[in-house]
Amino acid sequence: MFLSELTPAFQKFIQQPVAFVSGFASGVLHLNLNEEPLSQWLEKQGYSSVNSNSSTSTNRDRPQSINID
Repeated sequence: MFLSELTPAFQKFIQQPVAFVSGFASGVLHLNLNEEPLSQWLEKQGYSSVNSNSSTSTNRDRPQSINID
């Protein structure tokens, strides 16, 4: 039962081990793919960020914090 849940992740790891490990590491380290050094490297590798121009729009979509005196 537990192994059946891990089978899809293991299959992805076998298909593309470098991409899987780098994605796992970026998740563990909480790296933002839209920040400069990483986004430039990804663009050189041929990947385009989906949220490259939407950083200003995501700020409007987020809940705003307020201070109540």
